[in-house]
Amino acid sequence: MSFTVQFPDRDDRVAVEMGQTILEASLASGVPYPHGCRSGNCGACKSELVDGDVEMSPYSEYALSAAEREQGLILACRAVPWSDATVRWLDPNESVAHPIRHMTCKVAGLAQATHDIRVVRLSVETGGPFDFSAGQYAQLTFGDLPPRDFSMASRPDEEILEFHIRMTPGGAVSPYVADQLSEGETVKVVGPYGAAHLRDGHRGPVVALAGGSGLAPIKTIVEEALGTGMSQPIALYFGARAERDVYLEDHFRALAAAHPNFSFTPVLSAPDGEQAGQKGRRTGYLADALASDFADLDGAKAYLAGPPVMVETCTDALRKLGVRRQDVHADAFYTEAEKAKLEGDA
Repeated sequence: MSFTVQFPDRDDRVAVEMGQTILEASLASGVPYPHGCRSGNCGACKSELVDGDVEMSPYSEYALSAAEREQGLILACRAVPWSDATVRWLDPNESVAHPIRHMTCKVAGLAQATHDIRVVRLSVETGGPFDFSAGQYAQLTFGDLPPRDFSMASRPDEEILEFHIRMTPGGAVSPYVADQLSEGETVKVVGPYGAAHLRDGHRGPVVALAGGSGLAPIKTIVEEALGTGMSQPIALYFGARAERDVYLEDHFRALAAAHPNFSFTPVLSAPDGEQAGQKGRRTGYLADALASDFADLDGAKAYLAGPPVMVETCTDALRKLGVRRQDVHADAFYTEAEKAKLEGDA
């Protein structure tokens, strides 16, 4: 048994099998549904249920509040139809619909960004051209290892694709990337995916927040914004544990010197004492830094990428500062273990 879900803004309709989510069916049918974590925690697939009935499995209140649910909003990644339905995407004028490419790439370069983050650069051999928006991600497969999602750190107009891959102890993929991956190897890349991309039509302030390797998509969002002439204030806050986890600082300091509207602020949550003091580092958590530096962010857009707890606490801080929920574009980085737990809880 299946139900039909139609999207009036796109003239698309998909058949959703019993027990399948709207997002799963849409992606399987080639509909480029805006989405992010696929676990009910980021809100990227938030949509309006115009008519019909759906069942919603557990999800984070940061992704969908009770008030929004009462207003008829749903999360497509958690919505299982119980009837034919009509669903309207939010912000249709801001959505992007790049074709999904299945590409064969080769490792063109490797570099060590920090003690546990490796920069992987790939050249597209077949399956291109690869069009994406700053802030999106792709699915990478190394050899016969399971596929994993990583955000592009390169700008959309660059030929070489760049990814920042953090070593996860006990992981199935990142230890191979950290210790064995070499130049010339073949990597399969599928994408782009994700809705936490740059909205270049926005004219208000921009606040970009990154934690750890979440700096990858935030890097390209900031570079694209500055490179295309966005002249409003753009503030980047980078959260790291200690001094050894800070990277690309010279790059962002150079951007700040060249663009008076841009600022870069590293914040250390577990500073290593003397070294952090010598550099005059901000310490604490990103959410506290926001509360300290801003009194009102009404009219701003925010882009967030990093660990789930960082995304949740910063989203809460942004909301208290007046940022509308629809202006918070977040990409929470879940490990496979965290994803499995979320799916188990559902």
